[in-house]
Amino acid sequence: MNWLSLDLQYFAGEKTEKATPKKREDTRKKGQVAKSQDITTSLLMLAVFILFIAIGGYLKERFIGILEHSFNENMGVTLTEESTHKILVDMTVMTATTIAPVMGIAVLAGVAANYMQIGFLFSTEPLKVQLNKLNPIEGAKKIFSARALVELLKSLLKIALVGTITFTIIWMRRSDMMETSQKGIDASLAFFSETTITMGIAASLGLLFISVIDYTYQRYDHEKNIRMSKHDIKDEYKNSEGDPQIKSKIKERQRQMSMQRMMSEVPEADVVITNPTHYAIAIKYDEKKADAPYVVAKGVDYVAQRIKEVANNHDVVMVENRPLARGLYDTVEINETIDEQFYQAVAEVLAYVYRVQKKA
Repeated sequence: MNWLSLDLQYFAGEKTEKATPKKREDTRKKGQVAKSQDITTSLLMLAVFILFIAIGGYLKERFIGILEHSFNENMGVTLTEESTHKILVDMTVMTATTIAPVMGIAVLAGVAANYMQIGFLFSTEPLKVQLNKLNPIEGAKKIFSARALVELLKSLLKIALVGTITFTIIWMRRSDMMETSQKGIDASLAFFSETTITMGIAASLGLLFISVIDYTYQRYDHEKNIRMSKHDIKDEYKNSEGDPQIKSKIKERQRQMSMQRMMSEVPEADVVITNPTHYAIAIKYDEKKADAPYVVAKGVDYVAQRIKEVANNHDVVMVENRPLARGLYDTVEINETIDEQFYQAVAEVLAYVYRVQKKA
């Protein structure tokens, strides 16, 4: 029996269950999400090199303009503190405005790549100082872990792929590259620009292919890390919904309070209609509160006996009418007026009660 108990505890602690929505939300708030940095890198590179195709001529003219300005405007300037400061500011502004489109498309591509993977997420949890990260033993475990091995293989694969792609493109264009020595500056610059953009786009596509595989692995690894044991799910349910024993006690207390409130209304009833043994319905008619008689208390078996005891102690008239008692119990709730189908029967009962009370 002890061995069986230990086995059950062991399997209850095994993280074999998928994470609950609450666990997923909690880990997301901590910044723990499935994300591949390679997707961001590859899409960013691809966007930048495509932009070079679109505005390559503009960038060329701008950089030539910067060089002409620096040589023509600043050659005869006497270098002083003020003039040097002015030259640096002018060059910085011109360079910044030139590369601003490239920086802008890089930022947009990076944001879009992250949003595609994890949506909108803002968390300061990863920025908090965690002393356990300074533990050398834990650091050594991470270095020699399976995840570190996967990252190493992935890095080697990326280096090999990018190197192969770039070398293949250069090898295919080696003859044209040699001929640039016989061409002018514009033609040579155009050739090397085209070759660089071609290598960049091809390398970006190769990295994008690897990043899709990496993202699949990251999702698998993330799902594995957030798995829960049966005991974890049970504890989460207790924390979110409350302990079942406590909840049952609260419900029992609520039933008792509801019973007390209901019983306090019975002495004010005009009549209690009984089954006579199983059902008891307390009826009151007050034209100031409602246009028709309404139920102030009802119950079966034990509750019915309590209603009759309270009614008997407070001299409330009890009338036996089996079909009426059963019908009122099934169709009318407490503090609700009776249905029209019971008007005649209840009116006859109330008339009888009023006659009895008048005689008394």
